[in-house]
Amino acid sequence: MTATASAVDAPSKSFRRAFADLGAGLRARELWAMLAWQDIRQRYRRSSLGPFWITVGMAVTALALGVVNAALFGTSISTLLPSITTGLILWNFMNGCIVEGSEAFIANEGLIKQLPAPVSVYALRTVWRQALYLGHNLIVYLVVLIVFFGKLNHPYHLVDRPGALLHPGLGWTGLLAIPALALVLLNGAWVVLLLGVVSTRFRDIPPVIQSFITMLFYATPIMWSMDQVRAMNQGAKSGFGSIAVDLLQLNPVYHFVELVRAPLVGQQQSWTHWLVAGVVTIAGWALALIVLRNYRSRVAYWV
Repeated sequence: MTATASAVDAPSKSFRRAFADLGAGLRARELWAMLAWQDIRQRYRRSSLGPFWITVGMAVTALALGVVNAALFGTSISTLLPSITTGLILWNFMNGCIVEGSEAFIANEGLIKQLPAPVSVYALRTVWRQALYLGHNLIVYLVVLIVFFGKLNHPYHLVDRPGALLHPGLGWTGLLAIPALALVLLNGAWVVLLLGVVSTRFRDIPPVIQSFITMLFYATPIMWSMDQVRAMNQGAKSGFGSIAVDLLQLNPVYHFVELVRAPLVGQQQSWTHWLVAGVVTIAGWALALIVLRNYRSRVAYWV
């Protein structure tokens, strides 16, 4: 008996059916890849630059935030701008997976009712669309890297204060960004699957996510860095400042951002980020598979 036939014979609420849905979705890569690219083309139809407006928008935002924050905190823009740029690029991907992922199945209502495709196809469509945005935005990172390579290629302080952390600068550790980015993409898939299914059943969840996503952005070191927070609270063994540093590190998005950003800009990377990211990945996929196992067949009735 083939694996497909075995999955068909399995009970509707079984992990075998859930894994079969994921496998069928991955094999239908031409479908979700085409749909994701069509989404981008449709958004920028009749535009002169087309999808490269994504890159322009990211460049303008990163430059503005870099200049303003460098002036406010008295930090060198040559080290702060690359950090902000990579942080924004990663945040845009994660934000897209969270916000658009919560509406992945709702937005595909017509296709779900008419096209006999695995549920995971629509989740992969959303993740791949965000990955294409990420690819366009990485062009901004390459430009920033070329401009400030001379500064990033040597050990440097992100914060110009006594006792500030000395970062090693760009080196072979930059290759760690490749598995780190793959891990971020893997987590994007379970986030879309989980939020997509749950939000299809409970339609109040997308507005709730929209309300709290801004708070999550400001609680994540995108426009600022943990170096700045530690420098401001240097020597504080207790009190609000010390507690704030500990609380900020409980944010899982922070660890995923640092996991990719640190090697890309030559910053020191803690293996704690890998540990937290690994635990979140395992727990997230376990929860997503449970939801897919129990409610995959109901998505078509809920949309």
